[in-house]
Amino acid sequence: MLGITHLRHIGMITPNFDEQAAFYEKVWGLDRVPAPEENTVYFRGAGPEHHILSLHKGEQRGLHHISFGMVDKNAVDRAAGILQSKGVRIIDQPGYLDEAGAGYGLRFVDPENRVIELSAWVEVQTSIWNKKNVDPVKLNHVVMNTRDLDMIVKFYTDILGFKVTDWSEHQMSFLRCNRKHHSIAFNQEGHASVNHIAYEVDSVDELMRGISNVRKAGLSELWGPGRHGPGDNIFCYFQDPGGFVMEYTCYLETIEDEAEWRARVWKRVPHLMDQWGIAGPPKPEARKAMGGEPDLGWVDASTSESIMSEK
Repeated sequence: MLGITHLRHIGMITPNFDEQAAFYEKVWGLDRVPAPEENTVYFRGAGPEHHILSLHKGEQRGLHHISFGMVDKNAVDRAAGILQSKGVRIIDQPGYLDEAGAGYGLRFVDPENRVIELSAWVEVQTSIWNKKNVDPVKLNHVVMNTRDLDMIVKFYTDILGFKVTDWSEHQMSFLRCNRKHHSIAFNQEGHASVNHIAYEVDSVDELMRGISNVRKAGLSELWGPGRHGPGDNIFCYFQDPGGFVMEYTCYLETIEDEAEWRARVWKRVPHLMDQWGIAGPPKPEARKAMGGEPDLGWVDASTSESIMSEK
């Protein structure tokens, strides 16, 4: 197993760069991290992670990369050997990273051309957090749409070492890399794309204040508030100015006994999508937003070179 410890950050490509960056700083509650890049902006949460979101200016919105943490340099080097032995395409061999926060890591592409980063020794935040009425702490989880649910779950479990925590019938699979219910999940769709990105807040009070902040900015909630069945977490979903769906969440289930845990299969019925019965199942416009646009990935499938002007 690779030894992935946690979800670190996500990078998104957006043509709506300035408006989206302003939204995350002024409305969503993140702090901008100083960085020299002209067409990239980084945001931290209230936790120690150097950044939890990066926005990359591009012509079409999509995923730039997902980053997972590892213990140290040796773990990254060992992961590279395992990935290569399994025929996984590494696009950046192990080395010192040139992105904000630095660290040591590698990047590879999964079977649907998503760029995945594994990193260690990334700088932690020691500067004072700009306290607000909503302070997202970290990324709680990300959900990706997939063309082939069984194939992608097999890759992430057999090769990357994730464990299946739960299924939502045969529509979604929730995968964990630590004791939290899931760090990444996959939803069956007609194409690969970003489904949504979940930011963790400390309490339901913060989540409700977040709803108020977004409403005051002229946006309405897309789905929620409510409480999921799988994961037992409280949720509320929104759509940002770039078209991506994001979520405030708290109280995600923790797996107390890993040895005894067996993946459950949840029925896709309204009272399990929202245990409170307030939000109910997502409406058609929410499902459409979470379906996203087909994302072929920014790495040319035939070479090891980026098809973007900047990396």
